[in-house]
Amino acid sequence: MITMPMTGRNALVTGASKGIGFAISSNFALAGANVALVARNKSELEAAKAVIAKAADSARLVAISADVSTAEGCSHAFAEAENALGQIDVLVNNAGISAAKAFATVTDKEWQDDLDLKLFAAIRLCRLAYPKMVERRWGRIINVLNTGAKAPRANSMPTSVSRAAGLALTKALSNEGAPHNVLVNSLHVGLIESDQWVRQAARRGIKLDDLYADMGSKIPMGRLGTAEEFANVALFLASDAGSYVTGTAINIDGGSTPVT
Repeated sequence: MITMPMTGRNALVTGASKGIGFAISSNFALAGANVALVARNKSELEAAKAVIAKAADSARLVAISADVSTAEGCSHAFAEAENALGQIDVLVNNAGISAAKAFATVTDKEWQDDLDLKLFAAIRLCRLAYPKMVERRWGRIINVLNTGAKAPRANSMPTSVSRAAGLALTKALSNEGAPHNVLVNSLHVGLIESDQWVRQAARRGIKLDDLYADMGSKIPMGRLGTAEEFANVALFLASDAGSYVTGTAINIDGGSTPVT
């Protein structure tokens, strides 16, 4: 029987107050891990923590309000997580927002803001976590990217570029970490049910189910994925069940991305 326990492990998850980050944090806690939930909005974090605590009452949970797009925010988040939980065994770099425009319309500030949040946050948090994982000869790092990192489309900047850099970071660091049992992988988001589609449906004045049906018709599986389905793959990679998987870039997209 294959199980995916994380009993006694300590995880830090960014972008943890909602969506995919919340689902990953919930899965980890239910599997026995202690979790530091990191995001900017303190009230949303506390609400997320309360929901997870009801379902996984044996887990230690800490809500840390931090802006990981800055060096100071990354240092604060990591220090608070270590102070509350102890060593960080699992790092999930999930913080990010959707930003997709035509190349000619993207300003320098938009490029920098996107790189700070999606690339440099991961670099800085890895720099804090990775050396200690190497010392202990056990660690898991999961970088949440999107399918555009491997198959960028027109009008997808700056996100596709920052995510492609995150993919390169994942592969290079996985090769360094492998001899030390520090496994580094990336999960690539396809079309997943989320608040952004709820807002889009409201803006367009259509029913959410109708929007999902239209989007799902373009996916081989015929539907959008859920945050919980995404989180299940993250749990596999973070647990001992994924002990021989590193340097991978896994699309979670219902089969919609062409082979690249």
